[in-house]
Amino acid sequence: MKYLITGLVLSLGLASSNHANAQLAVTAQHDHQQLLRSNDPQLQANKKLVYDFWREVFEAGHMELAEKYLTEDYQQHNPNVGTGRAAFVDLLSRIRKPSEIAPRIKMPLVSIIAERDLVTLVFVAQHRDPKDQSKTYTSTWFDMFRIENGKIAEHWDPDTKQ
Repeated sequence: MKYLITGLVLSLGLASSNHANAQLAVTAQHDHQQLLRSNDPQLQANKKLVYDFWREVFEAGHMELAEKYLTEDYQQHNPNVGTGRAAFVDLLSRIRKPSEIAPRIKMPLVSIIAERDLVTLVFVAQHRDPKDQSKTYTSTWFDMFRIENGKIAEHWDPDTKQ
């Protein structure tokens, strides 16, 4: 029993000391053209579709373009956004005013991953340190989309109810 407790204390001590020094900063990839490439033309087209949706509709707030990118019955898994293209447009219209469409995604993008009918955008997420509000740390955020007939049909992200 003594060895079990000693081993547990050592393990917890090593884990907590490693934890304090383990976090590496998440960094963005600046060559978005590289991220958009794929040897598979369909995967490359899916990446471009999601990338352009993000720039034009999500970031620039051009809700008049939502029909170009989202199916009418677009399925939403974020608990703060309703399902359906109309619900997405309604919410985003209230929180985003249209602005100039940038030639590239503004958020710090780590990767674009495409497999089958899914495309995932991975971003750098910066947070305040809960133990010291004067400090920040980085983590990752993702948005995953399912493509159906050339449009975004479904979305997932790790958001929680607000």
